[in-house]
Amino acid sequence: MNKLNNIKTLADLKATGYLSRSVKEELRENLITQLKNKEAGFQGIIGYEETVIPDLQTAILSKHNILLLGLRGQAKTRIARLMINLLDEYVPYIEGSELFEDPLNPISWFGRNAIETHGDKTPISWLHRSERYTEKLATPDVTVADLIGDVDPIKAATMKLTYSDERVIHYGLIPRAHRGIFVINELPDLQARIQVSLFNILQEKDIQIRGFKLRLPLDIQFVFTANPEDYTNRGAIVTPLKDRIESQILTHYPRSVEISRKITQQEASLTKQQIDTIEADGLVKDLVEQIAFEARNSEYIDKKSGVSARLTISAFENLISNAERRMLINGEQSTSVRISDFLGVIPAITGKIELVYEGELEGPAKVANILVGKAIKTLMITYFPDPEKLKKSKNASPYTEIINWFGSGNSVNVLDDLPGKDYKNLLLKVPGLKSVVKEFHPRLSENQQLLLMEFLLHGLAEFSQVSKSFLDNGFAFSDMFNSLFSTEFGNDEDDYNDEKGRY
Repeated sequence: MNKLNNIKTLADLKATGYLSRSVKEELRENLITQLKNKEAGFQGIIGYEETVIPDLQTAILSKHNILLLGLRGQAKTRIARLMINLLDEYVPYIEGSELFEDPLNPISWFGRNAIETHGDKTPISWLHRSERYTEKLATPDVTVADLIGDVDPIKAATMKLTYSDERVIHYGLIPRAHRGIFVINELPDLQARIQVSLFNILQEKDIQIRGFKLRLPLDIQFVFTANPEDYTNRGAIVTPLKDRIESQILTHYPRSVEISRKITQQEASLTKQQIDTIEADGLVKDLVEQIAFEARNSEYIDKKSGVSARLTISAFENLISNAERRMLINGEQSTSVRISDFLGVIPAITGKIELVYEGELEGPAKVANILVGKAIKTLMITYFPDPEKLKKSKNASPYTEIINWFGSGNSVNVLDDLPGKDYKNLLLKVPGLKSVVKEFHPRLSENQQLLLMEFLLHGLAEFSQVSKSFLDNGFAFSDMFNSLFSTEFGNDEDDYNDEKGRY
């Protein structure tokens, strides 16, 4: 930038040998340099390396306007924002121009007049790439004046000009995005008549305001985002506009728990204190991601609406905070995340899922608990033998001692605010629990061992080997048969929990 400060006039700029480029040429040439140097582009976008990013790069090389089509929470807006990194760091413009016009290629009356009046002494300023990005959320109240512009009667009266003179125009967002990237999010929500106003800008490069045709060859890279659900139900992209958007790129959700976990860990907002004092094992991190995978396949949730990646990010933040709350209440210096902490995840799930009719009948809190249970069941068989397969096998079940202990009338209540010492003693109280964990996972720290012991209880409950009931602040484990018996003949505690919205 120091060198650029010395370039203050059009003559200074010409002396450098500066050549004008359109914004699409700029993006293309900078991408070519990036690819040749094998530099990583679109930093922070995970899981699209083999799918979306190659398509996006192809579109940029083709100098296309782009439509990113995908369900909510698929990083569409983030991708658009990262495109500014492919722009030159600084570009020159005619000082005072509200359209940031290229000194070698002015397009408005102001720019042309400045060059004619001052010639090579025309003042030059420099625009950083961060200022060359404009974003607009499409809503039903957006007008043509917002996007394109309108005649300003005060200007016309003050300057004594007719409405056909371009100097009386108050430019909208799109002309002001000249020489930059303009993004319209949720395009189908834009009224059809407003979408029509974009036709000429995309194809013929002119604009029409109040019936006055104005040739204004705008230089803009357009990026649009849309949700397929919106596109088919709430609104539509009018066909001629869609035809003018040269590349349509489909986004998607993470295709594996590992990729989803990387995204969550990258995006979760944790304090240094939380990171230093709270241990979160890989098991609980995978459980958070598995909840989203279960939700996307659940019969209770609208698949067309999607399950945003923001669900797992919020859920992980709540999980850590729930463990932190327990640590603070008990006056402990550190703690580790437990399965019982997933009670704190429920509020992060309920607000981010769209339920179908069956889900509405169950209620969002119950559906959220069902998803957590299914996630535990899915991961259970990756850590321990499948209880269902053991039933068909002639081999002895490693869970027999645990199940028999509960069958003898014993029970345990795992509360989410238990101090570390009480939590440990409670789990050690169940015979066979520790030995099963040690048999299949012999090299664990104490915190990991206790976590897997609690996880095994929840897993056995999901496979109907023991009973699990919900308390306001934890879980109660008991014998499966006794639980069925008490449910059949009624139970005051169950009635109380039903009133609380539990099941």
